[in-house]
Amino acid sequence: MKRELTLDELFKLREAGGHALIDVRSPKEFEEGTMPGAVNIPIFNNEERAEVGTIYKQKGQEAAKKRGLEIFSAKLPAFVDEFRQIGTPFTVFCWRGGMRSKTAATVTDLMGLRSSRLTGGIRTYRQWIVSELEKGQFKPPLIVLNGYTGCGKTAILHRLAADGFPVIDLEGIAGHRGSIFGGIGLQPSNQKKFDALLVGEMKRHADSPYVVIEGESRRIGKSVLPDFFDHKKKDGTHLFLRLPADVRVDNILADYDPDQDPARFLEAFSRIERRIHTPIAREIRGYLETREFPDAVRLLLEYYYDPRYEHSAGLTEDDERQIFIDATDMEDAYRKVRQTIQRLSRHTDELEAAADLGSEN
Repeated sequence: MKRELTLDELFKLREAGGHALIDVRSPKEFEEGTMPGAVNIPIFNNEERAEVGTIYKQKGQEAAKKRGLEIFSAKLPAFVDEFRQIGTPFTVFCWRGGMRSKTAATVTDLMGLRSSRLTGGIRTYRQWIVSELEKGQFKPPLIVLNGYTGCGKTAILHRLAADGFPVIDLEGIAGHRGSIFGGIGLQPSNQKKFDALLVGEMKRHADSPYVVIEGESRRIGKSVLPDFFDHKKKDGTHLFLRLPADVRVDNILADYDPDQDPARFLEAFSRIERRIHTPIAREIRGYLETREFPDAVRLLLEYYYDPRYEHSAGLTEDDERQIFIDATDMEDAYRKVRQTIQRLSRHTDELEAAADLGSEN
């Protein structure tokens, strides 16, 4: 195996399977954005990296190298042991393909492990992501699953994916459920991480006859959809799921489990409280404070989420790209959504025509 790999060579190895990606940057850098599927085995932890960086600025490169070597030498056995557990050939990378990845590649090679290093580091990968997004291309028509808050759209997407349907879970890659409570219990993606995951999903589904996504606003948590994808979403075929209020309340309570952290729900509610008619806002706050969550959620749906959704959706019963689906419960909803998608997939010209119609408007 080559010791130095270009990004294209690495992609080919990954496609063939049985090849691991190891990010040797600090945990903080790793969390801010890495290559999909990469594992973090850091040369330095967050504090050590900050210390070496400070020495570099104050005393110069040689002093920083000396201190870095002291830190790394002390944990060398544990570092190598982590690599031994991988069990497959691997490629290491850091930010620019500099000292950290060189060190990791050299040490693991000396220990008889099959290692290589990504030339240019993750910066090369980030440049590739940006260039892919600038192309503004994604061929498959989009089927967009819409519905009022609490309709279980994400759960339906997950079931579709498990049953082999081509799905991109935008909320999943954004790490946010798209509501005021959307970040509770999740780790929101920053824009770099979101972009990388989105491009990865687009490549995975590039040859699909269509792709199912959830109807989202352009901003999902901390992440923003690229313009071309947002336009393609608007021009897609839209399914609008309608479920009884009781089912929607149950779905929301199951998703967010407010009993686990009621204080965070009050904190989230305070951010929108002024947008709700004052007597209703007081009533909702009272229910949240006394942990009567079903009543609080029901009022939030009626006086906040549903009116905002109706305003933002902008699609009506006579819109040719909108298909309304009425269901009694989640099983009924999944069955009807699945049947509708299967019908549409048998007539891909309908999807393409809908996309053409949207692009002309």
